[in-house]
Amino acid sequence: MKKLFVLAMVGLWLSSGAVLAADADAGKAKSGVCAGCHGANGMSVIPGYPNLAGQNEMYLAKQLKAFKSGARKNPIMTGIVAALSDEDMDNLAAYYASLACK
Repeated sequence: MKKLFVLAMVGLWLSSGAVLAADADAGKAKSGVCAGCHGANGMSVIPGYPNLAGQNEMYLAKQLKAFKSGARKNPIMTGIVAALSDEDMDNLAAYYASLACK
């Protein structure tokens, strides 16, 4: 019974998107437009713009998708994410999460 519960919980966790199978290298290739505001190394070059380096991957992906869906509003980000697929956003999140905060 305990084993069945554990398997069920793992299944729910996996289906919730808690594990991203993203490609950080593909994210790096897409990150050029992000660098203008968030810096080439994920450290913002503009005061008031967030650093992306070292942020939680799931958090970053969720925020990008929120901009695309309109749940989070920012005219600049809305325009940028419009051309990104869910896979692109997951890959960008993996890339920025992989960077060290320096």
